[in-house]
Amino acid sequence: MEYSAAYRLADEIRQSEEYRTYHQLKDEVMGDETVAALLREYRRMQVTLQMNMMAGKENDAEEIQRFSALSTLLMGKPEVSQFLLAEMRLQQTMADLVKIITDATGLDIQLPG
Repeated sequence: MEYSAAYRLADEIRQSEEYRTYHQLKDEVMGDETVAALLREYRRMQVTLQMNMMAGKENDAEEIQRFSALSTLLMGKPEVSQFLLAEMRLQQTMADLVKIITDATGLDIQLPG
């Protein structure tokens, strides 16, 4: 199989508005060490809470409160909320592309979401 089409697609992704916006905002947001650390903690807590839910475990009320407070703090910063929105847009674009490719192959790949 020839992979030149895949490399062209990768180039197109890098030239897309979604990609460029995401990386511009990521550079801005992650340039602030405090915000970067808060985002890492936010993501850690988000994954932990989601994994607990998927496993049928009850999340600790204190942990939920901490996550809510951290979410409020981060979303109160316009540059962070714009970054997270840009990240979601790029993730959706990538999910759409994966769906198109998997549909073309006839593979039954179940993706979350």
